[in-house]
Amino acid sequence: MKYQLRNTILDLLIRIEKDSGFSHLVIDNELKSKRIAPKDEGLLTEVVYGTIQRKMTLDYFLNHFVNANKKMDQWVRMLLRMSIYQMIYLDKVPDHAIIHEAVEIAKQRGHKGVSSLVNGVLRNVQRNGVPETASIKNDATRLSIETSHPKWLVERWVSTYGLQTAKAMCEANLTKKHSSIRVQPLKITREKAMQVLREQGFEVRKSIFSPQGIIVDKGNILNTMLFKEGYVTIQDQSSMLVAEMLDPQPGMHVLDGCSAPGGKVTHIAEKMENEGVIHAYDLHKKKVKLIDDKAALLHLSIIDAKPGDARKLEDMHERESFDRILIDAPCSGLGVIRGKPEIKYDKREEDIHRLSEIQTEILESAAPLLKKDGLLIYSTCTVDAEENENVIKQFLLNNTGFQIDPSFFETLPSELKESPGITEQGLQLFPQTFQTDGFFLTRLKKMG
Repeated sequence: MKYQLRNTILDLLIRIEKDSGFSHLVIDNELKSKRIAPKDEGLLTEVVYGTIQRKMTLDYFLNHFVNANKKMDQWVRMLLRMSIYQMIYLDKVPDHAIIHEAVEIAKQRGHKGVSSLVNGVLRNVQRNGVPETASIKNDATRLSIETSHPKWLVERWVSTYGLQTAKAMCEANLTKKHSSIRVQPLKITREKAMQVLREQGFEVRKSIFSPQGIIVDKGNILNTMLFKEGYVTIQDQSSMLVAEMLDPQPGMHVLDGCSAPGGKVTHIAEKMENEGVIHAYDLHKKKVKLIDDKAALLHLSIIDAKPGDARKLEDMHERESFDRILIDAPCSGLGVIRGKPEIKYDKREEDIHRLSEIQTEILESAAPLLKKDGLLIYSTCTVDAEENENVIKQFLLNNTGFQIDPSFFETLPSELKESPGITEQGLQLFPQTFQTDGFFLTRLKKMG
């Protein structure tokens, strides 16, 4: 690895931790700047993501060689983390090169004492290896250290789903999932898009979640004309299931209460063949532009996007005015840790309690707007029962005119009908089951 590349990686890691930046956005912005040679892009992405994903594990290793109470500048600890990450988890760069470059950076950014510390720690790791975790007796503590998830979160998942599922979820969050795309069926068929991509050297296959979905096993879709001209859009498979299960038809009136950045609402518009009306809201005005931009790229004209608080939807529209409603509720995001690993360190248990209250408020506000026999999808990108099943249980207790749509489970794609995450309240997708985001959705029906 070149010296300048390592310096850039260190800067990105510090920025993500210090400014609470989203790793995927920070990395994307760096790659778009063209300061990094194309051949180094993969390594930069790997080291940044990997160091964040395994931060707690790396600190466990590091504390074996440096007193945990020793005062250390943020950049020094981060330099040691990223260096140990490469030495333990990657084979691309020899240890001696990693150590040499780390010491050079320490000399440049600090003083002789710092460079001596960095050299000593990394030489020790090279000589002796890192400590084992087998001696940690408590299951939750050991799993927390081994997979770098906060202990409170591990204990919460173990309590809800059992140790085996919690362990599988934590381990899945350390792996890379396949990217997936959705075709714009008014512009191109799935078969044609797959043919074009294969001719360009891509490895692709059909998604079971949506007849518009394609899994990309190999290739960068961002560089294709299909993506740049709006023939396909990037979307996780789990998110594609939302529009499929909402079952919108051409000519309908549809409400999307929490719409940005627009992946689901544009999918709904495609299912409606761009006929009808969709009212889409987001709390933040600048995010509404994301919806408009995505709709324009995909040549969809039926989406009316506006800023608005989803807890006040009842003030914006007449009662029983929508055939379909989507509430893709703001949530803790614990289902997308694989793509945004910093989430697991930033969240607190009280965040989940607060969000479940907001989610309930949004559902209560949207419910009166649904027509008799209309359908409402509630979804989140989290794996926490308090934000999912418990919200639905509470809503149904308060709204006896609603029920879980009896046909919801029957109309799921056949492969999902035996999913381990099916409960009375809906479908909980775990990241390890189908290699998607962790995701919850259910379909409510307003009884006539």
